[in-house]
Amino acid sequence: MDLSCFKAYDLRGRVPDQLNPGLAERIGRAYVEITGARKVIVGYDIRLSSPDIATALTAGLMAAGADVFDIGLCGTEQVYFATSHYKMDGGIMVTASHNPRDHNGMKMVGPESRPISSDNGLNAIRDRVLEPFTDAPVPGRSEALAVETAYIDHLLGYIDARTLKPLKIVVNAGNGGAGLVVDALEPHLPFDYVRLHHQPDGHFPNGVPNPILEENRAVTAEAVVAEQAAMGIAWDGDYDRCFFFDENGRFIEGYYIVGLLADQFLRKAGGGRIIHDPRLIWNTQDLVEAAGGVAVESKTGHAFIKQRMRDEDALYGGEMSAHHYFRDFAYCDSGMIPWLLVAERLCQSGQTLSSLIDARIEAYPASGEINRTIDNPAKVIAAIEASYGPAALSVSHVDGLSVAFEHWRFNLRMSNTEPVVRLNVEARADIPLMKAKTAELLAEMERLNTP
Repeated sequence: MDLSCFKAYDLRGRVPDQLNPGLAERIGRAYVEITGARKVIVGYDIRLSSPDIATALTAGLMAAGADVFDIGLCGTEQVYFATSHYKMDGGIMVTASHNPRDHNGMKMVGPESRPISSDNGLNAIRDRVLEPFTDAPVPGRSEALAVETAYIDHLLGYIDARTLKPLKIVVNAGNGGAGLVVDALEPHLPFDYVRLHHQPDGHFPNGVPNPILEENRAVTAEAVVAEQAAMGIAWDGDYDRCFFFDENGRFIEGYYIVGLLADQFLRKAGGGRIIHDPRLIWNTQDLVEAAGGVAVESKTGHAFIKQRMRDEDALYGGEMSAHHYFRDFAYCDSGMIPWLLVAERLCQSGQTLSSLIDARIEAYPASGEINRTIDNPAKVIAAIEASYGPAALSVSHVDGLSVAFEHWRFNLRMSNTEPVVRLNVEARADIPLMKAKTAELLAEMERLNTP
């Protein structure tokens, strides 16, 4: 049996050779046996294979004795929400997010929507799939659970609707599921939406929704300018990430959105802890300190961020990859809460999104994440540390290699999922220095990678 769809944090693979209804049914059985769950939320995304995989998964969960609460077509965050809100034992979302359209997968959580990853149950589920199963003495049952009203009410609880003003907003669902939530929110908000690729369509007629790819951004950027909108928002397929464009159509790096949201949460709460990843940090740390908060660095990745948020009882956590986590959302990530908060900020401040972001980019210019394929990543990273470390003010290994000097710093880390290394460089109010050091590091990486 091919179990290559089991990854570090979730399951993803081609349908039907790496994931299919037969395997999904066995995964459901194994999930119950390993976790002991008796009440499980199941939801699925807009991919053409998702309903059949979710049906088979449900059959396996029931055969193992668990009751299944089917929330139907949804985004990953609705599974997180329903699992915690209704105090279930666990939840499984059938999705492959932004993978190619012939792929599918699953994201699993336990009680309180705590992530199930390779180090706390996912590998055990994978190993159990290979063994024989017997049906539970009493099979579970399945029932539909309507969560939209409670979910929409929860989203609206993050903003003060009385302070909102009419805004024109471009929304690009990428033919994923985000458009359904935008439509459900519309009656509660005074916004005028320009809808792009709005209808859910598992054929992905406009390409797989992944706004982190530059070639996927133009349609949103151009619509913002043409429509003279206040901002643009684009989501990935299961809308647990959202991406922003200012009123000029400029794509905004997720790093600066983390700082903006951290500042806004601290203003609302009057202080608290904020979790951020180690790749780019100075802008976030500066804003958090100025707003009376405490910035806490965590290793990159949703399982690490979520656990650190629980440990610190943090208000908010953000990754530059456009994952945003919220304490009151079971410490989980949402692609809907961030844009509501940014829209609220625009309405309350009267400022444009570019004016909120420009000063931060000038203060802390960043390279954005640059990926390079390297034959021996560990060797190259070690050589970079040996070269740059001795003269640095600090060297950290929270996640990969972080090296800081007085006026610039960089992070270099291996990907968890691809044979590449990822470089991020930032400087203090010095764009030429940032660009020069970025070019210098890339040249050094290429030299070290040459046989």
